[in-house]
Amino acid sequence: MVGTEGGQAPEDFFAGHPEGLACYRAVAEAVAGLGEAGVRVTKSQIAFRRRTGFAFVWRPDQYVRSDVPAVLSIALPYEVASERFKEVAHPAPHVWMHHIELGGAGEVDDEVRGWLREAYTAAG
Repeated sequence: MVGTEGGQAPEDFFAGHPEGLACYRAVAEAVAGLGEAGVRVTKSQIAFRRRTGFAFVWRPDQYVRSDVPAVLSIALPYEVASERFKEVAHPAPHVWMHHIELGGAGEVDDEVRGWLREAYTAAG
């Protein structure tokens, strides 16, 4: 994993939200197992990048009333049908953004790791 870019650390982004930080760390561990990726922390999200961004972790309570600790958004070049996705958006011609509500770090399982691997490869 390449170093963190941006104005703050993931621990700052999730300050006061330990369950969200645990979700982020589970995603970061899964991404680290794929190879080199940059991490960029902004006010709204933590992005994992290669040539382009492929995975984003954010706190839904920044935008709406929510008890969900974190959302993982995965950018894939096609739409995946799964009941695990809260929403799938199509923001660009070759990008489908798949949003998964993470209730805990354990939800970053083999299925999610597979989607992260596909997104990582596509972002190459």
